[in-house]
Amino acid sequence: MPHIIVEYTSNIKEEANIPSLLQTIHHVLLARRDSFPIGGIRSRAIELHDYLVADGAEDDAFVHITLKIGSGRSEQVKRNTCDALFDAVKTHFAPLFDQRYLALSLELAEFSEGGTYKHNNIHARYAT
Repeated sequence: MPHIIVEYTSNIKEEANIPSLLQTIHHVLLARRDSFPIGGIRSRAIELHDYLVADGAEDDAFVHITLKIGSGRSEQVKRNTCDALFDAVKTHFAPLFDQRYLALSLELAEFSEGGTYKHNNIHARYAT
């Protein structure tokens, strides 16, 4: 952990530069390796083809990002991480935001480690 899931509407696929967004998100999390182990960082994007925004009358778009983390981090770490992530997302989408109707959102999902199962040998590469 953490896992990032980016959901975005297909009507912005060409302008959104999702691979760059994923890189940006990774950099934010890598800068917090004291709180999030490098080997657990995962990002993925899901292009949405079936969606409806507002009243459906316009070609509105949205990007919703879910940050999933295990429990145990302080409120300050969670707040600082989410603030940095959302700032990076808003910066990434600023040009598109100025050109069209676009809703950006970020959600933090924290869960008990007792409810997850993991098998990961990537962490060993970063052990010191």
